[in-house]
Amino acid sequence: MKHRREGFAVSEEVLLEVKDLKMYFENRKGLLGKQIEYVKAVDGVSFTINRGETIGLVGESGCGKSTTGYSIMRLYKPTSGQILYKGVDIASMSPKEVWPYRKNMQMIFQDPYASLNPRMTVADIIGEPIDIYHLYEGKARQERIFELLATVGLGKDHASRYPHEFSGGQRQRVGIARALAVNPEFIVCDEPISALDVSIQAQVVNMLEDLQASLGLTYLFIAHDLSMVRHISKKVGVMYLGSLVEFAETEELYTHTLHPYTKALLSAVPELDPAISKTKKVQMLTGEIPSPINTPPGCKFATRCPHATPRCKEERPEFKEVCPGHYAACHLV
Repeated sequence: MKHRREGFAVSEEVLLEVKDLKMYFENRKGLLGKQIEYVKAVDGVSFTINRGETIGLVGESGCGKSTTGYSIMRLYKPTSGQILYKGVDIASMSPKEVWPYRKNMQMIFQDPYASLNPRMTVADIIGEPIDIYHLYEGKARQERIFELLATVGLGKDHASRYPHEFSGGQRQRVGIARALAVNPEFIVCDEPISALDVSIQAQVVNMLEDLQASLGLTYLFIAHDLSMVRHISKKVGVMYLGSLVEFAETEELYTHTLHPYTKALLSAVPELDPAISKTKKVQMLTGEIPSPINTPPGCKFATRCPHATPRCKEERPEFKEVCPGHYAACHLV
């Protein structure tokens, strides 16, 4: 895999700002479903993304990473909070009002097969967003589709094929070409490599970096693979049970980890060097994960934290800046 390049343009212009984003899902229970509970999938998430940079979002399955991405894309209408795209709040907009912004914000989905219509050819799949926004017609449309296929490493002969005729890596390339079809500025990458072989993962990540360098794209990169996130991201946010527990520049977070949960995650990353692997201690977490319906009054991680104090179980820690650019939600830092 290539080393992460430092040369592509990252400006100080804030492209996207998320403020106290909450996404609660209604859950009805009891006789005739009259009792209503709320699953707090995303519970007060805040961060900013500058133009041209990549923000990584990591955490366990079910922590709310993908729901955060879906909410930012307005595939879900947030319960509360703000999503400021170039200073305009799209969180409370109606589907009609948010429509023009969808052209600038696209998504690469986790499952490269389920996200593609099996009854449509690759040309139709890539051409659909072009048709929706009336960008090209006739021969120009066909040339644009061929250009997009070439951009993601596929040929003209692939245009007439169906998704089932491709490998997983090729299908994901089709998904990336579809995301690029409307010339977006911002792309949510929802675990785009988790369903691919390791060798293909490297190819896809390198391609995403090349596209970012050539097109000036901005990414929110959601993933489980902490080593891959370190490779591609400028900043990393760590989520636990719907909330951010730590956020910092990538190397700062990996070398000066503050939150106990982040430390546990990083300790589980496999080491390729046998000498380091033999001496490395994996921090095994014990205890129960709280319900996202009835979250505890104190720190959500207190039930599994080896350093928890009575205060941790009673008082919710503030997500605050501990040192310049490094944020954490923990009473112990």
